[in-house]
Amino acid sequence: MSRFDSRSGDPTSYRDRRSDSGLGAPSGYGGSVHSSSSRKDEDGGSPRKINLDGLPHFEKNFYSEAPTVKAMTEDEVTEYRQQREITVEGRDVPKPVKTFHDVGFPEYVIQEIEKAGFTEPTPIQSQGWPMALKGRDLIGIAETGSGKTLAYLLPAIVHVNAQPILDLGDGPIVLVLAPTRELAVQIQQEATKFGASSRIKSTCIYGGVPKGPQVRDLQKGVEIVIATPGRLIDMLESNHTNLRRVTYLVLDEADRMLDMGFDPQIRKIVSQIRPDRQTLYWSATWPKEVEQLSRKFLYNPYKVIIGSEDLKANHSIKQHVDIVSEKQKYDKLVKLLEDIMDGSRILIFMDTKKGCDQITRQLRMDGWPALSIHGDKSQAERDWVLSEFKSGKSPIMTATDVAARGLDVKDVMYVVNYDFPGSLEDYVHRIGRTGRAGAKGTAYTFFTAANARFAKELITILEEAGQKVSPDLAAMGRGAPPPLSGHRGFHDRGRGYGSGRPWS
Repeated sequence: MSRFDSRSGDPTSYRDRRSDSGLGAPSGYGGSVHSSSSRKDEDGGSPRKINLDGLPHFEKNFYSEAPTVKAMTEDEVTEYRQQREITVEGRDVPKPVKTFHDVGFPEYVIQEIEKAGFTEPTPIQSQGWPMALKGRDLIGIAETGSGKTLAYLLPAIVHVNAQPILDLGDGPIVLVLAPTRELAVQIQQEATKFGASSRIKSTCIYGGVPKGPQVRDLQKGVEIVIATPGRLIDMLESNHTNLRRVTYLVLDEADRMLDMGFDPQIRKIVSQIRPDRQTLYWSATWPKEVEQLSRKFLYNPYKVIIGSEDLKANHSIKQHVDIVSEKQKYDKLVKLLEDIMDGSRILIFMDTKKGCDQITRQLRMDGWPALSIHGDKSQAERDWVLSEFKSGKSPIMTATDVAARGLDVKDVMYVVNYDFPGSLEDYVHRIGRTGRAGAKGTAYTFFTAANARFAKELITILEEAGQKVSPDLAAMGRGAPPPLSGHRGFHDRGRGYGSGRPWS
């Protein structure tokens, strides 16, 4: 039996185990907490006392270093981190693990990992699992598709298994906040898959659907809640749940949540959670706003960075940028689809919901199998569109940025930026829908005179990824006006893929 596998067939054993070992466990990070604790105040000033009177003790350090990990020398650790582009910060940083068995997960979790076809931990998992299992706060910076969902979910399952069972009226033990309902649903699918063996219940709380089923889940009691901020606040204010039992908090895609204006909601939610919780803060980028928010919520955290804090694109993605006029876009898109259409999934990003619907309607009239997804669609329609796209029945999907993050569809071969996004962060996240989990992908971007202010930063991203920069884009990066229309674009580079005929 794993050293984490403290659950037995008898549910009351959790309560027995707690009464035997919980109160006598060491204080601080290694076990139970005192009734008061010291940490820096919100502005990083002098330490202040936190009142924990009346709050039950809980355990959060479950990590025991495996002999194979312990045997690694400092030079071997440094070499391994360099090979996998892992940078770490913080005190007493644990060594990375090289295999799933090094972590000591319960056997039922290992079986699910192997069933999913994973062969070794991704870099974020290799370093993030030991950090999370030690019970410390954690900042994780990694690009989308890096395996970060399991980097926080599997330690969450271990955490839940070590806590007393829920009483009637208790809220969740683990709370995961996510920016979009699509991401929340996908996180819950993973939580269900990996938590089922230990009978951990989870639910997904998001807007755009009736509250009834979500309320019923909360009232029955669930150990893990995955939620978007707005609907969760609604549930809290309606007294359908509470956050008194939350001891493991995850903020996933924190940068995106701030982009979407969720800062006040996040602060309101976190203010209702006990201050000695464990907090895991995940972001693909590290702008100043994200860093400032982390200072409010985290205490003495580890920090693990995969790659660089600087914004960069996945090197598995081939990037093409074509400078066009607004009027040329649709014809260019059709010519591009004629080149690449072979039944592979193609994701096309637009700036507006109206543009999304217009282009989708035009593509369908021209015989292309396109559907659209954006924030004005009902949840049922969005789910149906995603299902059609994932199954390949409709291999072309147009989307606004609501789908740019968290959308995990296997085998998206091509991403097209019909409209250039409002930031380079969103550009990186959009094209990151392809080239996931080590696969190759291709991104095509239409770039107009109105986007000229992004040229210099875009060139930096292209060059860092070893991509070719066209002379026209290079000139725009130096401040030159965009070229006249009629120049050679990426659809003129040869027939490429497909038959060149609309889908039939």
